[in-house]
Amino acid sequence: MSKKNSDELVFLPLGGSDEVGMNLNLYGFGPAHARQWIVVDVGVTFGDLSTPGVDVITPDPAFVEGETILGIVLTHAHEDHIGALAWLWPRMKAPVYATPFTAFLIREKLRDAGLLDEVEIIEVPLGGNIRLGPFDITLVTLAHSIPEPNGLAIRTPAGLVLHTGDWKLDPDPITGAVTDPAKLGALGDEGVLAMVCDSTNVFVEGRAGSEGEVRKALGELIASLSGRIALGCFASNVARMDSVCRAAEAAGRRVALAGRSMHRIAAAARSVGLLSGLQPFLSDQQAREWPADEILYLCTGSQGEPRAALSRVADGTHPYVRLGKGDHCIFSSRIIPGNELSIGALQDRLSDRGVRLYTEKDHPGLHVSGHPCREELREMYRWVRPRIAVPTHGVRRFLVEHANLARDLGIPETVAPRNGDLVRLWPGAAQIIDEVPAGRLYVDGGRLVSEEGEAIRERRHASTNGVLVVSFAMDRRGRVVSDIDVRGIGLPGDAESPLGDALDELAERAEQAVKALRDEALEDELVIEQAVARALKKASQRIWDRRPIVETIVLRL
Repeated sequence: MSKKNSDELVFLPLGGSDEVGMNLNLYGFGPAHARQWIVVDVGVTFGDLSTPGVDVITPDPAFVEGETILGIVLTHAHEDHIGALAWLWPRMKAPVYATPFTAFLIREKLRDAGLLDEVEIIEVPLGGNIRLGPFDITLVTLAHSIPEPNGLAIRTPAGLVLHTGDWKLDPDPITGAVTDPAKLGALGDEGVLAMVCDSTNVFVEGRAGSEGEVRKALGELIASLSGRIALGCFASNVARMDSVCRAAEAAGRRVALAGRSMHRIAAAARSVGLLSGLQPFLSDQQAREWPADEILYLCTGSQGEPRAALSRVADGTHPYVRLGKGDHCIFSSRIIPGNELSIGALQDRLSDRGVRLYTEKDHPGLHVSGHPCREELREMYRWVRPRIAVPTHGVRRFLVEHANLARDLGIPETVAPRNGDLVRLWPGAAQIIDEVPAGRLYVDGGRLVSEEGEAIRERRHASTNGVLVVSFAMDRRGRVVSDIDVRGIGLPGDAESPLGDALDELAERAEQAVKALRDEALEDELVIEQAVARALKKASQRIWDRRPIVETIVLRL
């Protein structure tokens, strides 16, 4: 049998490598021309200043469209692991496997997208098993900052792969069981071909810390405060939600939820028996009227998101949460890299209202990470003892450092793939054997568009260079018979160099460009538009050191 027709076990990240977030991982088994695939996680990341008008970004699954996909297995319910499912499922069309908490949340997403009746969702119990062709998958319960996080022990004819998902080692996790070293050690005894492992905190020495420690710190702080309290945290962290609610009740306070995702996550948690033994959350109407010393608002928006609850509170536009002098806001979350400016602006606005702020910087213990630090990674490698280490979930320097750590721990082989790198795990030495398309898709105007699409390119260009709109009338003989009107959007002017003066000069340049055209060219509006655009961009380069978008409107009389 030729090598081309031999069975191979391959790993392919289309998202999640070279970035934090947007996980889309695939495992394939079989000969290259007839592989069977499973998909692990279908997540999103979020837009920033480089993607104007785009809030949500997904991986591009073009490579696997039309391939044999046996199933989509979700490790847990964070947005960077499930957020793209409703957008991308129509391109993959495979059954979806998830534990009950995660299944509750993806049903809500699919219902909103009008896909609930089309997608087959199979609920799998914690510790359950999934058999998909050559893949026999056992869920391995770990700890993380959301209920029901799972690693996947994927048994194949080539050997066992442990896909950790997001995890940490928490001796007191509040929700879920403590990580069982014996179970992980048993996998190591069985023999692990490869471990595909979280790299988020690889540069952080020590351990991530326990949710039990946060519960104690929150209880002490909340009990010491008078006046209204708002607390911002990640809605998905049900353990944190539970701790906040119990600390509030111990201090004689009732809890009101502020933010759609808080309500959605609370409903999902209660559907699987979490948040039990707590008083009902206050209704919106009750929250408007409840005494200041007896209420705590549990809010979305700890990262400064402009439409989330805390931003609306800071702006004074929230319908029922009002904070002012003598009130308090607790940030029980970390600063996600890239959000420093938005969080700082949010905290400034709250401070202007007289609200006192409490963060992990000035009150250690208000937050712990949901990802493993270096000592936890060392322990995991000691238990599992894989032959191959495949770091994932991190930007490039994180993956490389994780690979270095694994080598220092004596792992025989390491591969740190980029998105689109096809990694052969078996047979032979682990190596990257191919590179496949692995772009990004933007959710823009309610539809998926390519990151290289014309609308996105124009928006980026306009955001840095501005826009010029030129309009004038021409008669049938090609003569300009009106004033040429030039208007600028996003272009500078000041007292010494008024914008109007520059626009007047540009109008003259436009007229000169039209007059320079030959008679036959004056019959073609596209030629006229191109001539005007060239002239104005050249002049704009001299005036502003910018090359704006030029939109020309010609009215024929």
